[in-house]
Amino acid sequence: MGKETSSPAAAKSNVPELTVSELSFSLKRTLEETYSRVRVRGELGRVKVHTSGHMYADLKDTDACLNVICWKTSLPKLSVKPEEGLEVVCTGRVSSYPARSNYQLIIESMELAGAGALLKMLEERRKKLAAEGLFDADRKKKLPFLPNVIGVITSPTGAVIRDIMHRLDDRFPRHVLLWPVLVQGPGAAEQIAAAVKGFDALAAEGKIPRPDVLIVARGGGSLEDLMAFNEEAVVRAAAACRIPLISAVGHETDTTLIDHAADVRAPTPTAAAEMAVPVRLELLGWLSDANRRLGAGALRLLSDLRNRLEAFAARLGDPQRLLEMQSQRLDHVIHKLDSAFRRGLDQKISLAGRLGAQLRQPSERVRAAEQDLKYQAEALRRGVDKLVRDAETHLRHETKLLKSYSYEHVLARGYVVVRGENGAAVTDAAKARTGENVQLEFRDGRRRAVIGDH
Repeated sequence: MGKETSSPAAAKSNVPELTVSELSFSLKRTLEETYSRVRVRGELGRVKVHTSGHMYADLKDTDACLNVICWKTSLPKLSVKPEEGLEVVCTGRVSSYPARSNYQLIIESMELAGAGALLKMLEERRKKLAAEGLFDADRKKKLPFLPNVIGVITSPTGAVIRDIMHRLDDRFPRHVLLWPVLVQGPGAAEQIAAAVKGFDALAAEGKIPRPDVLIVARGGGSLEDLMAFNEEAVVRAAAACRIPLISAVGHETDTTLIDHAADVRAPTPTAAAEMAVPVRLELLGWLSDANRRLGAGALRLLSDLRNRLEAFAARLGDPQRLLEMQSQRLDHVIHKLDSAFRRGLDQKISLAGRLGAQLRQPSERVRAAEQDLKYQAEALRRGVDKLVRDAETHLRHETKLLKSYSYEHVLARGYVVVRGENGAAVTDAAKARTGENVQLEFRDGRRRAVIGDH
């Protein structure tokens, strides 16, 4: 009986054959189904917001690194602004990018990993803004003594606005403009910054009166609740505001970055109202006292002036004798003035006669002027001709230089301009994405091409 033989080529495998794309997309589905919602803690690195609006970054710890993406529709909703070095907790789903065999975390929300990280971020932001001079004392503006219009930026439904209005009514009622905003949560910082800029942009004589002082206020809360008042957009808007601004955020022990940029910090919203206006009754009392002291001072001044006048009058001589002496002096001066006038007039008449004899005839002066004019016209014509020739020579030189610098001249030497789908020139290889349609511009025309990996 013969020995059976079999070759490897003849062996059949039970493992199904897959294409690379089939395997990649199968892995993608498995990741998305298995890890449809996860929370991952780590440190942000290489944070970059693409021109498309999407954010790309790394989330890493001591032993591993994970690619993360936040689509542009989710990025504005994040409660934390992504910055390199922040320790955060990201919530989202795991997916993959089959074209590069990468797995990645698609972020839906982000929060700081503990109060320590939040305080560290705020301290670094404070130092950065302070280095730019946003908190300098010489930038602070004085509050007006008695504003006609007060602008308040706060929530329209909370107790803060009621406390401010009640305190203003007690001290000195004023015209109040309320700009309602969110004071915490997504979008709050943008609304607060827009309110400060909006008040500052009002015209002094516009339909809506421009406030003389602003109050930015909210009640107390946790560090996370007050985060809107620590955002750069709010701090920069407060520092740039031309209207004196009072920050009244939280309770007395709460401190936010807007407090450093504001012209005055109030420990509470009620205290901000007290800083904005004086007490009306106290002011009326002060005015009454000032009026009384002014009247007494005026009476003393009149009495002193009367005494001085009587003293001067007692030292004066007989007025009639003083007038006689001054009348005699006046007659003498008039006589001298009359004689001098006659002598001067005679001298002027004699001088006019001599000068008249020296005058040239008008016809001679006209002929001399015509000769001078002809000479000047000829010189001007020669100058203009020279300017025109010089300008033509310069223009020809610049035209040749411009042609030599033009990019068409470079194309004629064998170079090619690569333009992206938007028509902009692609100057870096890193900006040319694989699979992107591009346009190649040659010396004699254009062609389309597709970017490959290498």
